[in-house]
Amino acid sequence: MMDPLFEPISIGSLRIENRIFMPAMHLNMCRNFMVTDRLVDFYRERAKGGAGLISVGYATVDELSGNVGNIGAHDDTFIPGLTTLAQAIRTGGARSAVQLNHAGRYNYSFLLGGKKPIAPSAIASRMTRETPREMGPEDIKAVIGRFADAAGRVKTAGFDMVEILAGTGYLISEFLSPLTNRRQDQYGGSLDGRMRFGLEVIAAVRKQIGAGFPLLVRINGNDFMPGGIGRKDLQTFAVALVEAGVNALCINVGWHEAQIPQIVSQVPRGVFAYMARAIKRLVPVPVIASHRINDPQTARRLLQEGYCDMVAMGRALIADPLLPQKVKTGQEGSIVHCVACGQGCFDNLFKMKSVECLCNPRAGHEAENQVEQITQPRRVMVVGGGPAGMSAALAAAEKGHHVSLHERGIRLGGQLHLAGAPPGRGEFLILAGDLGRQLVQKGIKVTLSSEVDGEMLAAERPDALILATGGQPVRPPIPGVELDHVVQAWDILAGDRYAGERVVVIGGGAVGVEVALFLAEQGTLSGEELKFLLVNGAETTEELYRLATAGSKKITLIEMLDKLGGNFGKSTRWGMLQDVERFGITTRLEAKVLVITPDAVRIERAGQIEEVAADTVVLAVGTTAYNPLQKAASELGIHCRVVGDAERPATAFEATHSGFKAGRSIV
Repeated sequence: MMDPLFEPISIGSLRIENRIFMPAMHLNMCRNFMVTDRLVDFYRERAKGGAGLISVGYATVDELSGNVGNIGAHDDTFIPGLTTLAQAIRTGGARSAVQLNHAGRYNYSFLLGGKKPIAPSAIASRMTRETPREMGPEDIKAVIGRFADAAGRVKTAGFDMVEILAGTGYLISEFLSPLTNRRQDQYGGSLDGRMRFGLEVIAAVRKQIGAGFPLLVRINGNDFMPGGIGRKDLQTFAVALVEAGVNALCINVGWHEAQIPQIVSQVPRGVFAYMARAIKRLVPVPVIASHRINDPQTARRLLQEGYCDMVAMGRALIADPLLPQKVKTGQEGSIVHCVACGQGCFDNLFKMKSVECLCNPRAGHEAENQVEQITQPRRVMVVGGGPAGMSAALAAAEKGHHVSLHERGIRLGGQLHLAGAPPGRGEFLILAGDLGRQLVQKGIKVTLSSEVDGEMLAAERPDALILATGGQPVRPPIPGVELDHVVQAWDILAGDRYAGERVVVIGGGAVGVEVALFLAEQGTLSGEELKFLLVNGAETTEELYRLATAGSKKITLIEMLDKLGGNFGKSTRWGMLQDVERFGITTRLEAKVLVITPDAVRIERAGQIEEVAADTVVLAVGTTAYNPLQKAASELGIHCRVVGDAERPATAFEATHSGFKAGRSIV
């Protein structure tokens, strides 16, 4: 039986060789709207990797629709760059599309040279905290025309398809939603009025590109906005789009302002595909499901069970551009899975940086990271089997060096096992397994329970040494810290220590929040248990919610600063803080711990002394570098590189990237 992922499909007149679609994602790799070599290299790699269809973007339709980091499609001067990009994707073996979009009120005036963004109504955005200018009739007519003109440029440049983004809180969806459209003219009011702008964009684009050129539209299955448009009206819009001449629909979820997580690791794989299935039942054209489809098993199941006709795998192909090819050739075990951390693909954008990836240090740096085999292999010893050490070993082995890796523990992965312990963070455990399998596949000699010391270094005398010995949790100088009921967060997350009913967590950074949530989950009902009770009507939905969030422990989180989770990435922090509230974790901000007693923690806050009862006190106050071998290596004259937390405490993203760079630097 043929793998459903590799059954050909047609969108309009366009035949696509498989069901894997790489959706458009803003990569911030353009300069002044111009396609760069970096962008071309990025997409060439994904096309070679075997994706059936790749959409790039989003691309701008006029000067107010995006910013200089977007792909430009609003002027003829951008056609040569678009042509180069289309040719690179075609040469790689994939079909290509460009997603056109107008940000509407989601744009920032500082990115527009001080000009106000435009929208159907002058309603401020919670994301930008700016109030846009309401579009007049001439604005509407002009923007519709610019969509059509941009679509013509996409076709001229040699792309196989045009895509229109009509969701995610951008301009077309702003017209659709009563939350952002308060107009009293023909473009507002009833659903028919609010759909008019989007349908007129489609009509103008169809007229420009001709009846036979494929047209894809990406819409929300639900906007997840209180007072917004909701699922049923979006289904009506989907039907109207197809009647207007759209050849396929890609269903995504949520606006950027929505308070429901959409792309992070706590979102179950493929969970939003039910929205695609609801629309698929209503329309006669291919429907694509998207969001958190990062492995072939999930993708295959969604196709087989009739949720969709194609699967959108975006960040999955950032993490592993060869995923389709690996699946097709029976190498699924070598896939590097996206862990949905958002650290490189999403948080970078808030830092005005280009997209990168925790799991794939090459992402966004394809040309500069081409593997160059060395002529004289060296003996490379890596000490430490966490993400930095494994990444270093793999990078050195790919160059042709003889690599051995020593890990003092009984398993590989290091702090990935701690990161993967809290609820909704299990994808980090998948990464530990992915990296470990790669070590085997590359023929790297791995020795577990191996404590490297100066004597071993003297005996081995490797040509190159990479120290990835990690970090250690900080033990703060607080009176009472030596008491038996005081434990480190790492020990709780590792399952080496257990907590009593009343828990005080000292430290409200990422680790403190994670261990608090880990403990708060204990005593709550599992998803399987909740489904059983729900289906059988055993409890009300309100009681089921309580049972899902009310655990067996009373947890207090103490932080010296005025906010929690300051070292989380922006894409992760807000969801974690939501969970802190919904799981009933008490917080004490701007609080100083004075002393730990046998049954309490005494703190000072706003000049007041308070005692918080505690059966267990958990320390989560930071990490310090652990690097016992650098001095010994120096005395032996062995040149070494220090990576990851052994160099300085940092994130998993920084660990894999520093390890990769160290491994690649060995010549």
